Amino acid sequence: MSLKKITKNGRALFLAYDHGMEHGTVDFDDRSVDPEKVLAIANCGQFSGVILQKGVAEKYYNSKKYQVPLIVKLNGKTNLVDDSDPYSPQLCRVEEAVELGASAVGYTVYVGSRYENKMINEFAKIERKADKYGLPLIGWMYPRGKAVAGREYSREVLSYAARLALEVGAEMVKIPYSGDRESFSWVVKAAGKVKIVVQGGPKIKEGLFYQVIRDVLSAGAIGLAVGRNVWQAGEPIKVAEEIGKIVCEKLKAPRQKGETH
Repeated sequence: MSLKKITKNGRALFLAYDHGMEHGTVDFDDRSVDPEKVLAIANCGQFSGVILQKGVAEKYYNSKKYQVPLIVKLNGKTNLVDDSDPYSPQLCRVEEAVELGASAVGYTVYVGSRYENKMINEFAKIERKADKYGLPLIGWMYPRGKAVAGREYSREVLSYAARLALEVGAEMVKIPYSGDRESFSWVVKAAGKVKIVVQGGPKIKEGLFYQVIRDVLSAGAIGLAVGRNVWQAGEPIKVAEEIGKIVCEKLKAPRQKGETH
């Protein structure tokens, strides 16, 4: 399945804005609570995709207005109930994502949850349907649950999660960063031909975040899905431009044999 619609020269930079369902309004201020203002940031030219839940996509995303490709998140949950063994049900069908103009779809599997088999089964059904429509399926493979408590960012568990994405048929996997390049390089190898993007996570100091980006790229990821570290910033467009510059500098597509410029 081609990833060309959601990558630039084989590299990915997504603006994530699916936080409202998962986190409530705790991440938002008067500016970022407005989807139109965040979509304006997504459309600034730096991003190869914007990640939205179905409801926000159908009410705010317009392919004639926004050039940034749409990635629809197909499942979700709140954080208001016991999260020790989470389950995230499917809320949007592939057909609905197609109608919304999606260039790709995503689905979360909580690896290590006692409900992981149910999510893996849903993922497999979605993968078959997405194939019929020619849509890439991105696996949010997040270690979470009692079985992996305290080991969510370990080399062993994250590489298992990355390998799961390969085994179940994902084209791309969104996964947490292990915290160091050496261990994350093994995570990338475990994913095989599945491309890895790293979740941006909570807002941190910009200089530190830029270094994290350089580290994950040098470990072999093709990019990242960033949300709070952009739209919580004082100057989000400026931060987006800096991130885009780092991704382009660090991950220029290799010249093919016989190619000239």
